[in-house]
Amino acid sequence: MFRKQMTSWRLCAPALALALLAGCSTSKNKADTQYVARDVSTLYNAGKARLEKGQYKLSAALFDEVERQHPYSPWARRAQLMSAFSYYMNTDYSESVGAAQRFLSIHPGNKDAPYAYYLIALCYYEQIADVTRDQKITQQALDALGELIRRYPQSRYAADARLKVDLVNDHLAGKEMELGRFYQRRGQWLAATLRFRTVVDKYQTTTHTPEALERLVESYLSLGIPDEAKKAAAVLGANYPGSEWYERSFKLMQEHAPSA
Repeated sequence: MFRKQMTSWRLCAPALALALLAGCSTSKNKADTQYVARDVSTLYNAGKARLEKGQYKLSAALFDEVERQHPYSPWARRAQLMSAFSYYMNTDYSESVGAAQRFLSIHPGNKDAPYAYYLIALCYYEQIADVTRDQKITQQALDALGELIRRYPQSRYAADARLKVDLVNDHLAGKEMELGRFYQRRGQWLAATLRFRTVVDKYQTTTHTPEALERLVESYLSLGIPDEAKKAAAVLGANYPGSEWYERSFKLMQEHAPSA
């Protein structure tokens, strides 16, 4: 659904009068992308036509050709963004990021700069892996979303970026929880405690916080520090009194540290 919205937004640009060059009927793909000097509007229109047909890789190549053949034309600036969008639609994320970053390096104050930042963030966001895998790309998504919000807090993209930040934080918290539970199963209580504390301290607004607090109660009791367990249980009870995690922590405290 998101991609459909993005496509409709970018394809609202004013229609161009010139059509595709004749002579492309045989080996169309090759004819479209081979170097032939063409006027800028014809090249741009060719890229737009391919984009509308869902031929994203070819449309990206044509928009790149606009920039290559007519680097100082106003069309080149627009083509850079359209190239980035075409690569994004084709899931060529590294190419899309590169094109968007190139646009920002040349036109940092352009009115479409927020869109370029948003596109970069989307490229990282859509590559986020599950919590059992390395989360480098997740952190890149978070950084890119934060950069967009910081630079353009009132832009049309900032609200969606804030929602995605919440989802990314929840994902990162999930990774910490997965590692914490792994250490618990191995009896490495201190290592587990550090992971659960990260969730409570850094990702306290996520859905993982109640479980993290209960896991802290387990870990502190296993480490022989019931006072710390009591503090974690008290925070859990104050903020999530009706949750299953509080019931579990209450039961643990009654069984293992009734006087704490």
